[in-house]
Parts: sequence; C-alpha cells; structure tokens
Amino acid sequence: MNIIGSKVVFTIDDLPRSRHFFTTHLGFREMLDTLDLVWLNRDDAAVDIMLHQRDLERPPERIAQPVVAFAVTDLVKESTRLSAEGAPVTTRLWRSPWGERLMRLTDPNGIVVELTEWIPPSGA
Repeated sequence: MNIIGSKVVFTIDDLPRSRHFFTTHLGFREMLDTLDLVWLNRDDAAVDIMLHQRDLERPPERIAQPVVAFAVTDLVKESTRLSAEGAPVTTRLWRSPWGERLMRLTDPNGIVVELTEWIPPSGA
C-alpha cells in the first residue's frame, strides 16, 4: 500500500461551530462544504480535517468519534486485497458524487481507519 496523504475525521453535533473554529482560529480553508460534511485544508498542514454532521435524531455513541483516514492509490485493488485477507471491513468500497472512493475498516479496539482515493469527475 502506498499512503500518499491523511486527514482526521470528526463526527460532531454542530457543524457550523466547528467549521468556524477551524477556519477562524486555525487558518484552515474550506475545500468542500455540503449539508453534512466540511473538508478543511491548509497548504502547510500535514493533515486535512473532515467534519461530518452527526445524525441528530440518533443518540450519540460517544462525544466524538475520531477516524484515522489515509489517502491511498488504487483503492479498488486494496479493497480486493483487504477483503481476501479477511480484514474487518465496516464500510465497503463506494464512490461519492464528488469523486471520492472510500472504504472503512475497524480494528479490534474500535479504531476506525478510512481509506480514500480521489477520482476526478468525468471530463476533468
């Protein structure tokens, strides 16, 4: 596996307040802003921040649910390999409308590891 980047993902109750905190106090800028997620980046940061809105109709499982996320190359190949190895895949490989492939694994202690690959939209 060739890890080419990483981000920290937080599932939170109040997306606007966290967006404001990271952009105002820490100098992050919005790369993507949707109803339920915000992707924040800095040119000099080693890691991006992804904020996911928690489903407020469901009780929170924890105060925060950190996720370790790695941007990788050839996620389709890695997904096949990990499934063949019997890795604990908790979110099977899927592609978002904005051009990201994603899958998640969960380690025996509950640490969620997200693997992502950016796929440019058609014609880009």
